[in-house]
Amino acid sequence: MKVVSEKSSMLVLILTGLVGGLLGLVIGIANGSGVWGLVIGSLLAILVSFTGISFSQNETKVRYIICALLIVGSFYYLGPIGIILGVSLGWFFGWFLFWLFHQRYRKNLQPYLTHGQVLWHYTFRVICGVIFVFLITPILVVMPLSFNAQDFFTFTPEMLQFDPAGYSLKHYRDFFTNNEWQRSFKNSLLIAPIATLVSVSLGTLAAIGLSQSHVPFKRAITAILISPMIVPLIISATGMFFFYSHVGNFLEGTIGFDKNFVGYVKVILAHSVLGIPFVIITVTATLVGFDSSLTRAAANMGANPVKTFFKIQMPLILPGVISGGLFAFITSFDEVVVVMFVGSTNQKTLPWQMFTGLREQISPTILAVATILVAISIALLITLEMLRRRSERLRGITPS
Repeated sequence: MKVVSEKSSMLVLILTGLVGGLLGLVIGIANGSGVWGLVIGSLLAILVSFTGISFSQNETKVRYIICALLIVGSFYYLGPIGIILGVSLGWFFGWFLFWLFHQRYRKNLQPYLTHGQVLWHYTFRVICGVIFVFLITPILVVMPLSFNAQDFFTFTPEMLQFDPAGYSLKHYRDFFTNNEWQRSFKNSLLIAPIATLVSVSLGTLAAIGLSQSHVPFKRAITAILISPMIVPLIISATGMFFFYSHVGNFLEGTIGFDKNFVGYVKVILAHSVLGIPFVIITVTATLVGFDSSLTRAAANMGANPVKTFFKIQMPLILPGVISGGLFAFITSFDEVVVVMFVGSTNQKTLPWQMFTGLREQISPTILAVATILVAISIALLITLEMLRRRSERLRGITPS
């Protein structure tokens, strides 16, 4: 047992030294001396770890002491914000120290796994965590900046010190009171739902048709239908510009529709083309588990194809239809390139207004709008996950 304890202690000192060195490197780079930060961070982490495992029988007290030391140090260098950082780092370091020393990392793993397999098990999770942080950090930065009391895209000293004077809702008020922002927001709320309805209707019909075994050239047709999702958007926008310009000339010159109305029609049709591939993919995936004998039974009982679709097929594929509709809605609501090619200033949508504001007037209101869009996207993603679980339950699969 003594040999195992010595090996465990050595592993703890090495790994905690690496963690401390990485943290010290970050702090050292921020202060202009990365090498010294790396060395000092490693030595302090090894010293704290050695002291902690020497009194491992009092784990709770040791963890509290580590947390208190980091709180004091962080407060000394960073001020009030250092308290939060010290609590977070102190809790993590204390937990990590004894998680390694008592080999709790093997608690939920198979006992026959080798050290290399255990190492890869946790290394893979660390890699996934780093990727997640890399992807989520821009969103986490935008949200607090949207409450900035100043017209800056940076954290002010008042914000870093958690001074209430550094925070304000002025940018949200500007969004809800500014006529330009409200007009673009109303355009998005008008265009996106109608484009979603068109995409869902046409995409669902196309997916049901392509699911039939007697349809020729299914792969080629599917590739053509989902091509707007694959082709670079600037190429699609250029093609739509030339195509819908002729459609607009026909609607205005021949039929006599109002120019502003024709502009909305062109944007809605263009966004529908972008949303149809998502509907086709989601509905096709749902139809894979559909029992076609149900439609044959309905036909044998005298039901016409329309009634069979709405009474038999639609309830079972509804989660896939709604999922595709949500993707189509997000695509239309967030799209900026195509609407700039096809539409005019009267059809300016919210992303277009954000792009204009970012290019012409650097206004933090953009950050407030981005935060609102993130909240909407999160709500839609939660809805998608609930629909996915419902679809799996309907197909007899245990939701994961």
